[in-house]
Amino acid sequence: MARIRILDGGLGTTLERRFDVHFSHARPLWSSDLLLSDPDTLLACQAAFGRVPVDILLTATYQVSVEGFAATTQAPEFPDGVGVEAIPRFLETAVSVAVRAKQASAQIALSLGPYGACMVPSQEYSGEYDAAHSSAEMLREWHQRRLGLFASLGDRVLSTVSYVAWETVPRVDEIVAMRTALAATPELSSLPYWISCLYPSDDGALPDGTSAKEALATMLDPELPGPLPWGVGINCTKVHKLNGLLRQYEAAIGNMVQQGRIGKWPALVLYPDGTNGEVYNTTTQQWELPADAAAAGQNPWEELLAQVVQETSARGQWGEVVVGGCCMSSPDDIKRLRDTLHITT
Repeated sequence: MARIRILDGGLGTTLERRFDVHFSHARPLWSSDLLLSDPDTLLACQAAFGRVPVDILLTATYQVSVEGFAATTQAPEFPDGVGVEAIPRFLETAVSVAVRAKQASAQIALSLGPYGACMVPSQEYSGEYDAAHSSAEMLREWHQRRLGLFASLGDRVLSTVSYVAWETVPRVDEIVAMRTALAATPELSSLPYWISCLYPSDDGALPDGTSAKEALATMLDPELPGPLPWGVGINCTKVHKLNGLLRQYEAAIGNMVQQGRIGKWPALVLYPDGTNGEVYNTTTQQWELPADAAAAGQNPWEELLAQVVQETSARGQWGEVVVGGCCMSSPDDIKRLRDTLHITT
């Protein structure tokens, strides 16, 4: 059995449901907006996950972008938006809040969403980007500019970060862009990193139509610049889809190892939606239960996910398994998941 560690859960949805934070398109940074507007509430929310306890805590930087800061005009200090030169201080806040929120033995992962997560409305579920971000090279430039903001924090801050987490990636060309951009950022390229994709449809493909097998092969392509990822993953995806997707992941990795393209199995990072069938409507900005949703009565989320983890851990040869939750997974959900997996501190 692979070693199992616990990741945190849905930051934005926990802020909304437990801390009465209200998001709208007027706050294009979403949960990262609290780095400016309310770091104390952000700390309280992340500390709730820290107390689970989680083994890895993600920073509140998923939707960070130059454009998002520029369009943030709610802060009295920045009525015309936050300029590039002021952004690093808020990124330092993100890291320092995570340091304060976690338990002493836990690690921090720098959360980086795809370009689509920074669009208004967000487009990571569709992968439908604008013309200026429609190729691997265009996306590389965008991601590399954003990475430069984090690189400017220096070793004093970055030394407290253990991983870079590329999350909710909807396009195979963006996987290439992310890996290439990270390889070109020496301040961050030595950190272990994972790439996690989402699979919103029932065909086992990314939103751009790429198969899970091809996405995995691109994540682990030894011919792309820089080191191979420490881990590969699936997030923002319904729990019931995980078994089929993981079998595709495992078959692809097994073939790559057998062919000598990679030397060993990576870690697996799983953090599916913590929903009971609800789907996020980008128009209404609400989680809604589709009319054709399956009837209630299935096993609890944490039991379904724990079963997936135990089965894939026993079946595969993963270096280790990191498991947590995405949207709608609360600190209580993550605590129940940890207890169900019988992980002790």
